[in-house]
Amino acid sequence: MDLSVKIGKSTLANPIGVASGTFGYGSEYEKLIDFSSIGAIYTKAVTLHPRAGNDMPRIIETPSGLLNSIGLANVGVDKFITDKLPFLRTLPSAIIPNIAGATEDEYYSVVKKLDSSNEIFGYEINISCPNVKKGALAFGTDPEMVESLTENLRALTEKPLIIKLTPNVTDISVIAKAAENGGADAISCINTLIGMVIDINNKRPVLAAGTGGLSGPGIRPVAVAMTFKVCKAVDIPVIGMGGIMNDEDALQFFLAGASAIQIGTGNFVDPLISNKILEGVQNYCKEERVNTILELHGLFLS
Repeated sequence: MDLSVKIGKSTLANPIGVASGTFGYGSEYEKLIDFSSIGAIYTKAVTLHPRAGNDMPRIIETPSGLLNSIGLANVGVDKFITDKLPFLRTLPSAIIPNIAGATEDEYYSVVKKLDSSNEIFGYEINISCPNVKKGALAFGTDPEMVESLTENLRALTEKPLIIKLTPNVTDISVIAKAAENGGADAISCINTLIGMVIDINNKRPVLAAGTGGLSGPGIRPVAVAMTFKVCKAVDIPVIGMGGIMNDEDALQFFLAGASAIQIGTGNFVDPLISNKILEGVQNYCKEERVNTILELHGLFLS
């Protein structure tokens, strides 16, 4: 059985990834899991400068997931290189920093600083960030902006370039196609949905920022549908995510056309979830007598 996944000119050993913001910089899980089961670690966001993030409270449970407004809190690219990469480079998993910024130039600067690091597999570009030069319009809601940003990033690196899409748009397939036209090697689908929880006693939002990003099993049907739609729209690999809590959840994304998946909120529930999901996917492939992820795509009868 060959569950490897080709992204651009490089290959992931297996299709199981851990989503940005749910796995820190890897070291937080080092005594809990077997990293050989993880094909890719998508790191906590990396920005040009350190960020303290939003005020507290910034995370709350919902009946079917989590609502968070962390605000991209992170150590900044320079500290990432000096303090986080030394541990990450010891792992068997592919290391894919999640890149965020408030302007196009910030994205470019982070990639330039990281690109000489051989241990980095590629980049996941978070285009849910608000562009301060465009009146805080999120990069990922404007196809022209997405294509331009992707094209300019493509010129800076030969490493795999993965564009992470926001679901908070009218037609996600248009955004995906713009990323492909700009030279993306793959699409991550999807980031969190916008949500709000109100404290009825205080009569105000629970999160200090008001709204946050909804993740967890409650969004899975939306994520599967959007992944299916994006897979039909582009010819590059799609990495599906959103509410994956077990191997059956993961298999829905593969059957919908995804070449790889990411596990997010599930990591908080069970640190061993990646190990279990890989085993479950392997067993399913044996039962269905398929040897590759591409063969899994062919089983789906839409």
